[in-house]
Amino acid sequence: MCCPDEPVEAPYPQYRCPVDGEDLPLSDARITVTCERHRPHEEPPAFTVRDAGTADRHAIELICDRVWGETELDSFGTTFDVLESTNLIAEVDGELAGLISLTLHRGDQAIVMLSVYPEFQGAGIGTALVREAIARAATGGLPCLKVATTNDDIPSLYFYQRLGFMIYEVDCGVVVDHHGAVMSGFADIPIRDEVRLRRPVCPV
Repeated sequence: MCCPDEPVEAPYPQYRCPVDGEDLPLSDARITVTCERHRPHEEPPAFTVRDAGTADRHAIELICDRVWGETELDSFGTTFDVLESTNLIAEVDGELAGLISLTLHRGDQAIVMLSVYPEFQGAGIGTALVREAIARAATGGLPCLKVATTNDDIPSLYFYQRLGFMIYEVDCGVVVDHHGAVMSGFADIPIRDEVRLRRPVCPV
């Protein structure tokens, strides 16, 4: 077992550099603040969002393996299996580009996993998947859509708050307790805490 003070590198690239197109491990990624006119303005690919079926199981396993190395993920003090959750996928030219996995947890709709392959990021796919989850939670009469991320994941904290999510709870040290080591996260920030956010969907 690693010493808790020695960060462990996560091996799965989750971002792509917009300058040279290189896939980046988390610790190599950085945030740059720019104005609107200096953002990339390439035409994003067209995509569709649909329910996953049994034929999508292998593709879902692959995206889980690339991002997390497994289909079982821990959040909210619970272990969730993506393959047993409700999955929506985004496709570009028939190819899986992104996935959102949903489940019920203590009366709310919870996002188990949201991932967009690096080559398809920046096209609005993540936003479309979350908005579809919001719509389905509303249709089901659920009060909130919630998600858990980690203290290092600045892009996710930015992304979800832009979509109306608010931080309501931080479980300090839970990630270290779970892994028995400090993982190296986004921009080499040590991963220690689980940050929980939620967005109201329907009047309670």
